[in-house]
Amino acid sequence: MAATAVLPATKTTLRTAVDLAAVFALLKLAIQVGATAWTVHLGWGYFRDEFYYIMCGRLLAWGYVDQGPMVALQARLGLALFGKSIVGIRMFAALAGAAKVFLTGLLAWSLGGRRAAQALAMTAVLVAPCYMGLDSFLSMNAFEPVFWMGAMLAAILLARGESLRWWLFVGLCAGLGLENKPSMTFYLVALIVGMLLTPQRRLLFNRWFAAASGLTVLLALPNLIWQVQNHWPTMEFLHNDAVFGKNIHLSPPAFLLQQILALHPLNVLVWLPGLVWLLIHRDARTMRWIGICYLVFLGTMMALHGKDYYLVPIYPVLFAAGGVAWQQLRNGSRYITVMAGALLVTGAIIFPMAVPVLRPEPWMHYTQTLHLVSKTDQRESADSGPLPQFYADRFGWQELTDKVATAYRSLSPADQARAGIYGPNYGDASSINFLGESYHLPFAISGHNNYYLWGPHGYTGEVMILVSSDSPEDLREFYRSVEVAGRVDHPYSMPYEHRTIYIARGRKINLTADWPQFKHFE
Repeated sequence: MAATAVLPATKTTLRTAVDLAAVFALLKLAIQVGATAWTVHLGWGYFRDEFYYIMCGRLLAWGYVDQGPMVALQARLGLALFGKSIVGIRMFAALAGAAKVFLTGLLAWSLGGRRAAQALAMTAVLVAPCYMGLDSFLSMNAFEPVFWMGAMLAAILLARGESLRWWLFVGLCAGLGLENKPSMTFYLVALIVGMLLTPQRRLLFNRWFAAASGLTVLLALPNLIWQVQNHWPTMEFLHNDAVFGKNIHLSPPAFLLQQILALHPLNVLVWLPGLVWLLIHRDARTMRWIGICYLVFLGTMMALHGKDYYLVPIYPVLFAAGGVAWQQLRNGSRYITVMAGALLVTGAIIFPMAVPVLRPEPWMHYTQTLHLVSKTDQRESADSGPLPQFYADRFGWQELTDKVATAYRSLSPADQARAGIYGPNYGDASSINFLGESYHLPFAISGHNNYYLWGPHGYTGEVMILVSSDSPEDLREFYRSVEVAGRVDHPYSMPYEHRTIYIARGRKINLTADWPQFKHFE
């Protein structure tokens, strides 16, 4: 196919673009690894979800209630390569962050950006608090932009007139992205709609697009089969998440405000001009579909009351376009230098809001002094304590595990042999299972998300150690005897994690037979 794209003239070769992108990617990797090592030195521990992903990695499957299998594999490899090192567990997230920066540089080049445009786009990604935070712990979210932007880069090359075989790379990224997180589906739909609404629709009607679609389905098929076999648990999870109000529903203006805050307020001067350039500039007319893709995805997330960070993976391409837009101004390189400098300075100031590089007390003093904390930072409806949830969820787990172990050791050998442990959510159960290995505790169960599918492990309820917010009177409705064995009240943990540890005996209804009542997908 003949090249038909009309893009800004550029003298930057691919080799030069790759070299510059690699430098920024290595800088990103050094920042993330160094910051994680520093937080460990300060005493910040594992994040709640990391315990859960580690347990998923030890119980590998083609799917889980609340995520695809990719993060479980990531956890499994992290443990195999680095042991229980927190820095090691988070290494793949840091590498994903570096890949995101690298792809941003290539996206800017593919849109016609020279070195200055590349540098501005990658700097914008470097300082965005949402990326700094998501790339600092084990999760599927760090890899999400990599798959999205990998597919976007290949699609841009297609729109520039490169070989239609690039559709296979789009299919590869799409399939892997679906195994990582189901949100890839919405992104792919928005991307296709963007093309259908522009002359680039012609790129969709050929055998290579069909082959890419087949590759996507093939890669996603194992998870799809798992969903069918387990009666579509992820659909139930997403439905419950929306219906029961776990997350705050934002109005459209509030949703947009959160985008600006999450990406760094000053960055709006990069990504918003990038969006406008894609939508109206004559040099970007073959790339209009990218701007439409963003608007379709934005509208979909608002309509579905999605979490504000669901949109985060799409912004690197807007940063790339923003670099090109600034480049085209008269004296654009000078403006870019000033903008990049301002981003770096202000990014350093707000860095502690994304990664806990200060101890809790200095952090609270720092953020209060600079007025950096507000209730709009809270994404879930649960009340937070002195720290926002993203930080609070790193405290209390060792204390919980130690006190559960003390309760277990207080049992007679006969009771220990038949005892079970129950945690109200996957954070409690997973932290006990991971941190409690040295105590040789029985497997902690829960009805929360994938723990429900893992079942009651044969526990009958004869002797149970319960981590609960319920009163002894409430628990005696289900057990013949209940005694308090301890209390967990870490001052920095989330208020709902301040719980009592009970030893309960003689469950009135067999736990295994009553297991369906424990199901909690949310």
